[in-house]
Amino acid sequence: MIFKSILSLAFACAFTSSTFAQQTITANLMSGGINRSYIIYIPANYTGATAVPLLFNFHGYTSNAQQQMFYGDFRPIADTAGFIIVHPEGTLDNSGTTHFNVGWGGSTADDVAFTSDMIDAMAAAYNINLERVYSTGMSNGGFMSFHLVCRLSDRIAAIGSVTGSITPATMTSCNATHPTPVLQIHGTSDGTVPYAGATGWSQPITSLVNFWANYNNCGAPSTINMPNTSTSDGSTVEKISYLGGDNCSEVVHYKITGGGHTWAGSAFPSSGTNYDINASKEVWNFVSRYDINGMINPCTANVEAVSSTVELTVYPNPARSEFSVKGLKQEVDFELISVIGACVQVGKISSTSNVISVDSLHRGVYFLKVDGKVLEVLVD
Repeated sequence: MIFKSILSLAFACAFTSSTFAQQTITANLMSGGINRSYIIYIPANYTGATAVPLLFNFHGYTSNAQQQMFYGDFRPIADTAGFIIVHPEGTLDNSGTTHFNVGWGGSTADDVAFTSDMIDAMAAAYNINLERVYSTGMSNGGFMSFHLVCRLSDRIAAIGSVTGSITPATMTSCNATHPTPVLQIHGTSDGTVPYAGATGWSQPITSLVNFWANYNNCGAPSTINMPNTSTSDGSTVEKISYLGGDNCSEVVHYKITGGGHTWAGSAFPSSGTNYDINASKEVWNFVSRYDINGMINPCTANVEAVSSTVELTVYPNPARSEFSVKGLKQEVDFELISVIGACVQVGKISSTSNVISVDSLHRGVYFLKVDGKVLEVLVD
């Protein structure tokens, strides 16, 4: 959104480079009587033999599809994970600025219908898994993602918003029809979409997160301090997770203390950009765990609930080779679950044998299901 002048030359050169030459296609369609355009990225491993997920990546206010394709880049992830990306192009609002219509400034563009039309067009041209359509975006693109899960809920499985929010009008009249997994990445020093909200057009981030946690019937939040791997970026990250919602839905918020109006981990650095996390990786890791019906392949083993009043803690967290569970009263079953919903370890633990080894696991976030509770564990 705010990097248009800085990145224009880099985008113009990179767009024609064979480095990113997998299959990048500019497409057009008529929607609402307007000729609309969007950029499609097809990974090299796409064959059409199996249905693949579809990710919409919406640009910010004043930006465009080409800039967002590079700035909030999902293409290297798509090349290995095998999903197709659509980068929609906004229209001009009353001030002549590119945007997506989420209720600002008297715009008449119907970007909800445009999104639905793009889904239809993509499904006609490619083998798309229509139960795995996701939305993400920067700033205005984050607003658009929330707008879609309130206005096009039956076609969007999960979303990730980066530096965006939701308008009060969209939240008040939200008509989501299924539990909706939501990821929100936002800096506390964002001067464009303020963390504390802005009267009339942007909800506070805490209100947004609480709205979706309540809508999904999630449990109480848990917080992990992410490793401060980049000590020179002037920011740190807390991961606040609301787990256990309907259909295994979750709401996760990466709160970047000191972070600005930027895409975390972007290859195009600017003041306020956090490099402890990569927003593109976090968004895909989150949304890809779901389809329109809920979590894909969740663990099914039952967990014995001994006492719902027992307070459990995990330490150390982050863990390197092992961690312990404190607060157990007797022997219980446990499951350790990866971010894609797969059981990576099962067993029994007790107050006298409460250590779980993780030295064979990859670095990342896992969920410990034990004693009727779900605890988040970071393996470092």
